[in-house]
Amino acid sequence: MAEARDSQAVSRANIIKTLYELSVISVTKGLGTYKKSLTYLPDNVLFDVYRQLYKEKRLCLLSQELTHMDVFTRMLKVRDRRTDLLQMFQSLMDHGTKIANDIVVAYSICCLEVLKKPYAKKEVINLGLRLGSFLCDSGWYVESEEALNACKNLCIMSNCQEYETPESLCRTLDCCHKLLHAQTAYCSFRGAAETHELALATVKKLEVAGYKDFSHAALYAEFSVLFFIRGEYDQAYRWSVAALKELKPSLPARITIDVLRQAAKSCVVKREFQKAGLLIRQAVYLARDVFDIDHPKYSDVLIDYGFYLLNYDSIVNSVSVYKTALEIRKRIFGKMNLRVAIAHEDLAYALYVQDYSSGRFTPANDHATKGIEIMEKLLPNEHLMLASAKRVKALILEEIALDTALTTEEDLLMKSEDLHLSALQLAQTAFGERNVQTAKHYGNLGRLYQSMSRFDEAEAMHLKAIKIKEELLGSDDYEVGLSIGHLASLYNFHMTRYRDAELLYYRSIAINLKLFGKSYSGLEYDYRGLLHIYIETGEFDKVREYQDILNRWKDLRTQHAESEDPPIDLHKRPEPIQKVIDTFFTM
Repeated sequence: MAEARDSQAVSRANIIKTLYELSVISVTKGLGTYKKSLTYLPDNVLFDVYRQLYKEKRLCLLSQELTHMDVFTRMLKVRDRRTDLLQMFQSLMDHGTKIANDIVVAYSICCLEVLKKPYAKKEVINLGLRLGSFLCDSGWYVESEEALNACKNLCIMSNCQEYETPESLCRTLDCCHKLLHAQTAYCSFRGAAETHELALATVKKLEVAGYKDFSHAALYAEFSVLFFIRGEYDQAYRWSVAALKELKPSLPARITIDVLRQAAKSCVVKREFQKAGLLIRQAVYLARDVFDIDHPKYSDVLIDYGFYLLNYDSIVNSVSVYKTALEIRKRIFGKMNLRVAIAHEDLAYALYVQDYSSGRFTPANDHATKGIEIMEKLLPNEHLMLASAKRVKALILEEIALDTALTTEEDLLMKSEDLHLSALQLAQTAFGERNVQTAKHYGNLGRLYQSMSRFDEAEAMHLKAIKIKEELLGSDDYEVGLSIGHLASLYNFHMTRYRDAELLYYRSIAINLKLFGKSYSGLEYDYRGLLHIYIETGEFDKVREYQDILNRWKDLRTQHAESEDPPIDLHKRPEPIQKVIDTFFTM
């Protein structure tokens, strides 16, 4: 009898669901008739009506509806359907509508109307925060910045026209946090610098007022992102640690996740891998627990987890994680979106590293090409975001060139040089000469000129890269070791400067052993380089010594590969955030 009642209950539930769906379909078919009555529907029901228009591909009508600010405002309030709204929004952009721009224009009008209706100021500011955040999540960063700048101006006007209350200052900081997120994502560094200064000044005002009941965790994490992208890693690390100290169990999970993943990235570039692993895994498990695995926030965390794994020499796992992140973004954003382009670029580089010894670069090249094609359609000419994508493409083309016929090789190497020079110019314009990003491009040109038999130019590029990196990062940093190894290869294989190369290899090995241990993959190139030197110089005792070292290294690599766990434990749950923070600060 109990089973029969349960079966009947399930049956009734299915009927109710079907009746609801039929009702929604009926409303969408007679939308013109029911137009005036839609305002009386609950927000979640109205959302389903517009979702049905999306399913029926009635995109022009859907665009007309969603460009009304009051309608879009109601859609933003249905927070548990954010992924659906992102899909709908992207489909309208793909369809050729200008809904992103139209929505921002509509919001700007709302801001102007505040001059006549000052009582609505707080409501309009809150709307701007939600709208700007959504546009940023959807990958339309220019429109996000425009909306949030309008919101910021309202916040500043509010602070000027009335006594600066802690509440109004906190709203300004919230706007700065979201605006800085959009600006750094789009590499709008001039605007980001202004936002950074406004945020610091506002934090100072709160301190002077003695107001402490506000966490700066999200804001400090964005400070860290800004310095990280600019290659100022010490500052990025400092702000990420400050953000961790501001975390509280009461904060929204989204903020906690963003702080953890940015702090993890900052730890990676400082080669604090134990700390980075702790933080990024907790971010992965928390994002999965809160948002599930089909959410853009989960894909964001996976991108940063892939970065950690790649730098930690877990290359196969890194590729796997990047592939998963890309598939999530493609399902949500389709093909023509900057967030998809970035995922293609990240996967391309991981595949390039994975397949470096095999020479099978077709998958890496395909993803790099797709990433650049998307960026070139969505970005202005010479945008900085293209610099990184062009760098990856150039590295891949260089390797392909070395395995092809002579005439094809020359063409590919020339294309690679054009891409590297373009990337270098973009980096110099954005960051200046004395910057880690600029130094990386010099190093890449050095490797390319070595492949092109332009050895003097190659040496000059490597020396520039080493000089800048040593000044900024110190003599024992990973980036310095990388450039030293490349210069050693040039001296060894092309300039017969064996003693100079030998010293550089020893230095590179010392850096790699200190940072990564004896099983690190990059040690192979140093060991083989030394073997070449000692064979050429007839030092056969040294040949035997380093052949033994290389053989032991191969055994360690096999053990390392066999001992690696899957990157994501499907049964792992996130730890309490306070426990994670306490563990971090005792490491």
